[in-house]
Amino acid sequence: MTMPPPPARGPAHHTQRRVPGDTDGPRVPLYTPAFAADPHGAYREMRATHRSLVPVELAPDVPATLVIGYSTALRIFNDPDHFPADPRAWQRNVAADCPVLPMMQWRPNALRSAGAEHTRYRQTTTAGLDKVDQYGLHDTVARTALPLINEFCADGAADLVRQYAFPLAFAVLNAMLGCPAEIAEHAATGMAAIFEGVDAERGNIMLVGALQELIQLKRSRPGDDVTTRMLQHPAELSDIEMVHQLATLYGAGIEPQQNLIVNTLLLILTDERFGGSVLGGSLSTRDALDEVLFNDPPMANFCISFPRQPVLIDEAWLPADQPVVISMAACNTDPDITAAQQYAGNRSHLAWGAGPHVCPASSMAYLIAQDAIDQLLDALPEIRLAVAADELSWRPGPFHRAVTALPVVFPASPPLPVL
Repeated sequence: MTMPPPPARGPAHHTQRRVPGDTDGPRVPLYTPAFAADPHGAYREMRATHRSLVPVELAPDVPATLVIGYSTALRIFNDPDHFPADPRAWQRNVAADCPVLPMMQWRPNALRSAGAEHTRYRQTTTAGLDKVDQYGLHDTVARTALPLINEFCADGAADLVRQYAFPLAFAVLNAMLGCPAEIAEHAATGMAAIFEGVDAERGNIMLVGALQELIQLKRSRPGDDVTTRMLQHPAELSDIEMVHQLATLYGAGIEPQQNLIVNTLLLILTDERFGGSVLGGSLSTRDALDEVLFNDPPMANFCISFPRQPVLIDEAWLPADQPVVISMAACNTDPDITAAQQYAGNRSHLAWGAGPHVCPASSMAYLIAQDAIDQLLDALPEIRLAVAADELSWRPGPFHRAVTALPVVFPASPPLPVL
């Protein structure tokens, strides 16, 4: 019989939940709308009762350990022997319809592998990304941003998630991958379902089908794009392996990129330190981006590992095969490091990960987000938030930090000339 949850500590929306059959005591659910609305309040409560490791649930009855200490996270990032990224032993006991399974399950890609397999997949991916022309990427962002702005600039109002950040991230990634829009739409829909944990199994099937179609297209009609370069790499990945490398790029290149743009725009529009300074020129958009990557990174809780055997760390035993999740948001705001490390221009945050699994495309993500924000602010310098910041709603889910919409208003203006 399932035990009722224990009394709440602090605000009721951070109530801990006891897992049936669990011996670790109450766990903090990371999947609720309440957690999404106030994750930093939850992290503060965690610090009041735990050191650097917190028992959490990623979905109902899916236990994990959340790392909230910066130094502990670095130890784990740099110890892949004890903290490998391969989830196969864990997922043997996970139901097929588990909402977080598609996000966490084993795939033959760099994100979910270790050792020689990880090296082979990562080398293929980085070879495809390394030859992206970053000067050309500036032009791609501009060519994408201006028509999007022109679609709403005469209206005097817009939702920057739906009308700007998502379609921009979507189009720029597709241009890099050489993916036609009709294939990309299916991939994006599938990836969104996986991130949300809603109908995630169907989303996974949709994503795989779209990527198989893209691979077949590029095998028959190669181009100057990331997909073709990966297919032509000496590692000679199979179609199935290629599907999963591309799934990683879609996972990183749309949802987190969109959220980085939106979260940074939200900061600029609501914080006088950045709003006045960015538009006035004393602080750069890059500084605003780094502030967001410290405090509200688009992937707030991720970089998952699965210890092969019980591991003692920070005076706590981590069970074998149970997920260990790095909270980049909590680690970046760890009081032990914040005062010394967080200041304008500092990029010591963990938003890109660290160690052998560090993000290989961080420079491109910065460039795309910075250019997207600058294009918008240049075009609509009097833009402001249409509602109070505390009226915005945040999408639930254990991994991302994302608003459902970012409504803005501005003086209506005529369309801009397109390059």
